[in-house]
Amino acid sequence: MNDRKLQPIGIFDSGIGGLSVLEEARKLLPHEDFIYFSDSANFPYGDKKTNELKKIIIKNIKTLVDAGCKAIVIACNTATSVAITDLRKKFSIPIIGMEPAIKPALEGRHEKILVLATPLTLKLEKFNQLRSKLDKEDELIILPAKGLAGLIEKNVLNGSDKKEIKKYLEKLFSKINKKEISTVVLGCTHYVFIKDLVQKLFSGKKVIDGNLGTVQHLKKVLKEKNLLNKQKGKGNVCQINTK
Repeated sequence: MNDRKLQPIGIFDSGIGGLSVLEEARKLLPHEDFIYFSDSANFPYGDKKTNELKKIIIKNIKTLVDAGCKAIVIACNTATSVAITDLRKKFSIPIIGMEPAIKPALEGRHEKILVLATPLTLKLEKFNQLRSKLDKEDELIILPAKGLAGLIEKNVLNGSDKKEIKKYLEKLFSKINKKEISTVVLGCTHYVFIKDLVQKLFSGKKVIDGNLGTVQHLKKVLKEKNLLNKQKGKGNVCQINTK
């Protein structure tokens, strides 16, 4: 494909979580073609050692680069934390990462911000660098949600009810003083699928994710690099799944 503007955008995740990012991207960039890459064979990423996971991610991103993608979104907070620096060194195309939407959550707020993410995302250097740059770090409550992404993946794929997830969340939030929370940050793309449950448990509070901000950044980068597809008509989506 000679015209780079017509090349697809890659959206990568370990499972179904990145579909929520893809949905946002198709709204904001309706003329673009997308390739959605789900690495189901290696899900969940949080159970793997960092070096092993980095090799898996780099291999998968190479597949998207070889498929002709003009830009790639790492629609996974854990994969971003583990590999984004290495990916940008290795590949010349724009690679957009995810991070918990802490900065917008803190704007104009004086109450506590609850950050919900996978244990691996919260443990890695990228998150701690983000946290250390904040003026209001003391306003954050960091809550690792071990196994939650796996529960959500199983629920979405099997089409079962959310009773198991609701029970998990009630236990997870049992020691949180909900009255002092102003905003809940969903720090994993899988969690967007249970945004309604979290909202019910934190009635009247704001629940946000990083999807829109990430896609807006993608659009900005494509525009700066003159890579926006200006063709008329709705773009297509194809999928790659390692399982």
